[in-house]
Amino acid sequence: MSFWPKDIEDAARAIVEDFSARGLTVATAESCTAGLIAGALTEIAGSSAVFDRGFVTYSNEAKQQMIGVSAETLKAHGAVSRPTALEMAEGALRQSGAAVTVAVTGIAGPGGGSPEKPVGLVHLAAARKGRETLHREMRYGDIGRSAVRLATVRTALEMLAEIGRD
Repeated sequence: MSFWPKDIEDAARAIVEDFSARGLTVATAESCTAGLIAGALTEIAGSSAVFDRGFVTYSNEAKQQMIGVSAETLKAHGAVSRPTALEMAEGALRQSGAAVTVAVTGIAGPGGGSPEKPVGLVHLAAARKGRETLHREMRYGDIGRSAVRLATVRTALEMLAEIGRD
């Protein structure tokens, strides 16, 4: 029995099998999910051929120190923003040996939201060497902390599959 809902496990398995067959490796940069994407991928047998590393960058300091998000970006746009997500994905690419990265930053709730950045807002980015970095802004709504985090894992896995295609 898996820890993960079937759809998440199936998506992670598809990525591990596809990336393994093509020699692609993955790193994650996670804030609001705090390692859940890495956990979903490494639940799959054979993931060691694909998964390079995960950066859990919950604090702004961690985002800056571990993956090179600029203090200027954080000050101008905040942690939960398109520019921060893009810098997280691209920084994880630079700081790892991976060919593909995914990054997430958001407000899982129940607190921490504002009218401009409500609970359930998540910015995701996926990067690959030689490609334009993908971005998605998701507004899952105030559906509960665990539901926001699981929805973010689902979207992140979709983005990994997308950026990993040839």
